[in-house]
Amino acid sequence: PSTLRRGFLALFLFLFASPFLPLRAQVPNDARQLVVAVTDDWDTFLATLWRFERTGPGASDWRVVGGPVPAVFGKNGMAWGRGVAGEGLPGRQKQERDGRTPAGIFALGRIYTMDPALPPGSNYPFYRVTDADAWPDDPNNPSYNRLVTIPDPAARPPWWKRQRMKTEDWAYRWLVEIRHNSDPIVPGAGSAIFFHIRRGPHKPSSGCTTMAVNDLVSIVRWVRADARPHYVALPRREYAARQAEWRLPALPAARP
Repeated sequence: PSTLRRGFLALFLFLFASPFLPLRAQVPNDARQLVVAVTDDWDTFLATLWRFERTGPGASDWRVVGGPVPAVFGKNGMAWGRGVAGEGLPGRQKQERDGRTPAGIFALGRIYTMDPALPPGSNYPFYRVTDADAWPDDPNNPSYNRLVTIPDPAARPPWWKRQRMKTEDWAYRWLVEIRHNSDPIVPGAGSAIFFHIRRGPHKPSSGCTTMAVNDLVSIVRWVRADARPHYVALPRREYAARQAEWRLPALPAARP
């Protein structure tokens, strides 16, 4: 009888409980575009970036379609971020103003631009940034790590000027949202993480992934919403250790 009971319990868990168990952390099966950037270690800000596509759900289905190109991370390297995979793993966790780029797997969100349209050939959801827009990075702000739009200048709160989106800054001409700390938002876990134009080949960011303008435009023109683009950022050793579990593509040997 005990064997029979165990059998019924196993059947119950399979039929009813398993749909509610957390999904295994990995690149989603329906993601067909992937940006990958790796560094030599946790504390460096110089990275190498590739773009991959696949036609099937397997890790072996990925093929390189762009790169390698140089990228620049936060001035203090990387720390585990909050996204599809990486949150809560042993090691340093991303915090606001720590100067580190989030490590892990992340979905890509909208593109934010000062321009009325994306570069020719693009086909991706975007938002045109104006002087009415801000993206608060203060953990005490109820609108932390999200877009806030207040058209009426008289209605803008005291924090507005410091945390508005900088429409005059050429480095932010295109911002590709990296959905770190977005689902849900945790105050203080890091905000405003994007791909954007680098300020120089050896000038680190505050935590974003930056690159030369032509390389960023290539990503903007390439991404498609129905391909569910994702981003992976890791040190090389961590990438190798998690490649099979997270179903990541094999990295080419070449560097930029």
